[in-house]
Amino acid sequence: GLDTSVMLKWIQDSYEAEVVTLTVNLGQPGEDYGVIEDKARRLGAVECHVVDAREQFAADFVAPAIKANANYGNGYPLFTALGRPLIAKLAVEYARRSGCDTIAHGCTGKGNDQVRIEATVATLAPELKVIAPVRSWQMGREEEIEYARKHGIPVKGGTEAAPYSIDDNLWGRSSEGKWIEDLSHAPDDDVFQLVTRPELASDEPETVELSFEAGLPVALNGEPLGLVELLERVAAIGMRHGVGIVDHIEDRIVGLKVRDIYEVPAAAIVLKAHKELERLTGTIHQNQFKPGLDQKWAYLVYAGLWWEPLRRDIEAYVDHVNRNVTGTIGLKLFK
Repeated sequence: GLDTSVMLKWIQDSYEAEVVTLTVNLGQPGEDYGVIEDKARRLGAVECHVVDAREQFAADFVAPAIKANANYGNGYPLFTALGRPLIAKLAVEYARRSGCDTIAHGCTGKGNDQVRIEATVATLAPELKVIAPVRSWQMGREEEIEYARKHGIPVKGGTEAAPYSIDDNLWGRSSEGKWIEDLSHAPDDDVFQLVTRPELASDEPETVELSFEAGLPVALNGEPLGLVELLERVAAIGMRHGVGIVDHIEDRIVGLKVRDIYEVPAAAIVLKAHKELERLTGTIHQNQFKPGLDQKWAYLVYAGLWWEPLRRDIEAYVDHVNRNVTGTIGLKLFK
């Protein structure tokens, strides 16, 4: 994207440093990783690493989120929050492998991602320094575009055609920027790049059946699937039917309230199905007690505390309850 493309050149000029790049595939739709690697080399990277971490992301991060019905603030299924500790963990691994002494990230100063990434690096590799160029260089979006023009840096979508700041993976997509922080402004149609708006969705409903074993989805409409493929297929079905649009005011841990537009078709369907099946198989006492732990789990992940031991403590109980969450749930999707 814009920030990291500019950052790659800026670090070389400002620090006279050699830069090693890391690009992590967490299921972002429509990315050409060969193009990304070529771009990094043309901008002066001495090494370029592209890692397909979709299976690890699904198994180690999304799976516990499903079991914990993870939904922060009644709207955000934590897709970015779940991805950041994995990206930072891989950054530590590749920094050590390449002999780097510093990790640079492209987070701004107003969001939670800076906390999630820096907390992970501090936990796993306290010997590594961390820099955040976007937080310190005081360039706005237009100034960054001008910097990119001046230094011949190609920007995804062209220098004029990227009105939104996007983050996405196989669990969801967020959009920020342009009109989004104007609370009086209803969503413009061009923000929806995944989910079909309900007005344009199919006039025919579709019923899907999700089968779970011990709290995790293992089959779609009777066909056994691995978690990554299942989530991708569920997302595609949800997109067609206008499922998973969230217009959300988020309470950030840095003290801000920020509006985000989320497109989360896979999470909207899978979390709903899991929650219903869990309620069906749990006792009244489990069903009254577990939501409080789910909420605490979601907050820890949201706040960048993935490595906090309490998360694993909560998961021990969550896993125990989910031993009985086995069965099939049908959901009817319509506009």
